[in-house]
Amino acid sequence: MAAVFVIAEAGVNHNGDLPRAFALVDAAVEAGADAVKFQTFKADSLVSKSLAQAAYQEKNTGQTQTQYELLKSLELSEAAHKELFDYCNDKNIEFMSTPFDDDSIDFLKALGMRRWKIPSGELLSIPYLRKIAAFDEPTILSTGMGNLAEVHLAVDTLLKAGLSKKHLTILHANTAYPTPFEDVNLRAMLTLAETFQVAVGLSDHSLGIEVPTAAVALGAAVIEKHFTLDKTLPGPDHQASLEPQELKAMVSAIRHIELALGSGEKVTSTSESGHKSLVRKRIVAKQPIEAGMILSEDNVTLKRSEKGALAAEWDRILGQTAQLDYEVDDGIEIGIDGDDGV
Repeated sequence: MAAVFVIAEAGVNHNGDLPRAFALVDAAVEAGADAVKFQTFKADSLVSKSLAQAAYQEKNTGQTQTQYELLKSLELSEAAHKELFDYCNDKNIEFMSTPFDDDSIDFLKALGMRRWKIPSGELLSIPYLRKIAAFDEPTILSTGMGNLAEVHLAVDTLLKAGLSKKHLTILHANTAYPTPFEDVNLRAMLTLAETFQVAVGLSDHSLGIEVPTAAVALGAAVIEKHFTLDKTLPGPDHQASLEPQELKAMVSAIRHIELALGSGEKVTSTSESGHKSLVRKRIVAKQPIEAGMILSEDNVTLKRSEKGALAAEWDRILGQTAQLDYEVDDGIEIGIDGDDGV
């Protein structure tokens, strides 16, 4: 079973500041994430200039500016992207960024990004989906705000446009920042897995680390989670993000759950094998037994002991004739041929 791929979602939590973006990379590396992901867009290509902010954006920024004004302040230049890409390579963590327009897709392709993330907002953007699908490279599709029919449309579009099914991972998501626990609906991730027969995961916007950890226990192959250097920073996503130590705790919990899931085969583990002789009961004398007596529930019992037949042999032992004398707590073991001993 492949390891869970953990994406530390920096998003726009750099607030347009490159040194802060570098610090976010460092925090993702320290936490043990597999990739750190940003967002690549040109505000002029992404949003009309009069569109209002989403309610959570206005609440979290405390400003009534338009989406265009907000996003314009959060852009990173192409030069900044190149520096971040090289920095991630130096730090041995995968660089990812979500493109939000055609020019950004082209730029990230030229930059050398090797894994694509389609955000929930582009679930129904047919030309966008086709452009990314044509690369036939590992692609992660978020499905926030979508119903199953809409996910079918997006998946069909991707596959018909050239994306191999083996390269597709579908993430269940809820785009409320933060997502109320009652709206997470983790079982929908299982529905996606059963319906599309591809790897699935979770793009999580709930508070804390419980939900992504639970998703791993349910079979998530990818976990994406927003993080920030400081939840009190101004900006749309900081408050619903993890701080560095929380991110580290999440990755640690995920790795522990991966180990705990195991192979599924019911066997005695290496760590418990030495306990058998100490805690499994054996058949011993309940009272003194003389040779020639019939072994019965009156004179034998089960106790933890170093010697004696294992408790599973109870029915075989009862009714046999003792060939030796036994004192209380002596172990009783009678062979198939009728021989017995202590």
